[in-house]
Formats: sequence, C-alpha cells, structure tokens
Amino acid sequence: MDYDKRLMLFAGRASNELAGAIAQRLGVEAGPVDLQTYASGEMYCRYEESVRGADVFVIQSLAGTRDGTLSLNDALMELVLMIDAAVGASAHRVIAVIPWFGYSRQDMKSRLREPISARAVARMLESVGVSRVLTVDLHTGQAQGFFRVPVDHMTSLHTLTQDLGERLPADAVVVAPDAGRVKLAKKFATHLGAELAILDPEAIHESHRVIGEVAGRKTVVVDDIIDTGSTLTAAVGALRDAQATSISAVAMHPVLSPGTLERVGALGLEELLVTDTVGVPSGAPDYLRVVSCADLLADTIHRIFVDDSVAEAFGGDNL
Repeated sequence: MDYDKRLMLFAGRASNELAGAIAQRLGVEAGPVDLQTYASGEMYCRYEESVRGADVFVIQSLAGTRDGTLSLNDALMELVLMIDAAVGASAHRVIAVIPWFGYSRQDMKSRLREPISARAVARMLESVGVSRVLTVDLHTGQAQGFFRVPVDHMTSLHTLTQDLGERLPADAVVVAPDAGRVKLAKKFATHLGAELAILDPEAIHESHRVIGEVAGRKTVVVDDIIDTGSTLTAAVGALRDAQATSISAVAMHPVLSPGTLERVGALGLEELLVTDTVGVPSGAPDYLRVVSCADLLADTIHRIFVDDSVAEAFGGDNL
C-alpha cells in the first residue's frame, strides 16, 4: 500500500500574490483553477486537475481586490464555491486559509435586530463542507467559537515585533488607541521591551486623553486593522497634543478603504507597518512598510498537512 497523501494549494483571486509566496516557501506550485465572474455577476470555479484524496488548501482573504475585479462579497462567494468544488471532487480535506477574515468585526449584536455576521459567514463555510479554517489575527479571538470545525488562529505579532524592534529606541512607548486594543498593545510592548500608554478617546479634558508618559518620546500606535484611518487619526492628534517626539503605527490588516492612504499621509507618520494579509495598493507611499505572513502561513500549512503541533508556531500569543 504505497499511498501518499498529497498537499495541493489553490489561490482565490483576492490572495494571488500571498498564495504565490506561500507556495514558493512550501516548494509547491499553486494549482490551476479557472475562476471567472460572468457578465451577470455570478461566480464560476473549476479545478483543472484532479484533487481526489488530496489535502486542499484554498487561500482567500475576504477582501476586495485593488483593481476592483472582486468586492469583499465576491471574494467570500468565490471561496464558498472553491470549497464546494473541492468537496464535490472528493478531496480528502478542504482547509480554508483566510488571512483576513472579513466580517470579523461584526461578531456580536450591538443593537436589537442585527445579525451576527461573523457567525453567518462561519455557517456558510461549514455548510459547503470546509474541514478546517486557518486565519490570522481575528478581531476578537472568541470568534473561533462560531465554527464547529477546527480553527487555527495564528498571529503576526512575532513577525511585526521582530521587524519593528530593529528600529525602535530604548525609551519607545507602545500606545493602545482605545480600551479595546489594550491587550494587543500590551503584548507588543512586552515583546519589544517597551512601556505601554493608553488613549482615552472619551476623556473630557485634553490632558487626560493619554494615560502614560509619551512627551519627548517615540510612540507606536498598535491596532489590528486600519480601514478608514479614523481611529489612527484621533490617536495621532492626542499624541501630538501630549508632545510625543515622533509617531509610528502598526496595523496587522491593511484593509485601507478608498482615501485612507491619503488621509493617513497627511498625519506625518514616521512609518505605518502592516502585513500582507490584504494586498496593498500599487504605488503605495514610502511610509507604508509591508512585512509578509507567508513564512508563518507556510509553516502552519505544513504542520496541518503532516498532523504536527500548530501551537508551536506561535507559542500561545494568539490568545
């Protein structure tokens, strides 16, 4: 019985570049798949080689493409169809690799008669037979509970702090832009050996908006997502009022809705550090620095394929 399980990797159109980098690190080629959007707006998917008996990894962030080919909802539907096609073609397992889990911010009811959209997306993926989900830096870790299949929740914290730490002075301060990001900012501060400051956007007196010492020091605002840049804009204003010497920012997922880069460019940041979970626009400004999650995801995919421990890849820092 000389049966060998196969690893096959396929890219959705929202994550072509990242999937290519992951495939290169794994020493495989992204498999051929015909993906189309018909004139009516319907999506189409067909694998162009057999996936029978293989572990199929489908890489697709739930984000629109920068050229407008796909919207976020197109990317979601394409992922659903890719999973369904692989299941129907007798794949052994189908693992959805979702570097940016769109809809993850809609993880609870804030008002009556609202959906819990992150849960609805989880149910959609499960309904077409996904075997497992691999994602990076969920907005809230408890969103894993919306799935009944295993979820590997990875974090880019190590990758970002390793890159950032090479350029930070010893007295740098990591800043949480609001109370919801304190835990994340604390982890960054611990890994960087830096102090922590917290912003209180609702403080009535300007002098109370920054909790911590930032005057005359380099500061780094840490958030998990940059979308419109409104949170970062408010944070930069508060830090300038508190006489911070220079301001940088870290955002794990560069959603970057239209107009955001121009808005952030006007803030005078020293640097905005992001990952490639979402592709950045071509011709991005010099202040935008991108570090890749390809090594992290390739390592995790390999561990899943060989049934090795995934926890060793992040040491518990995804909690």
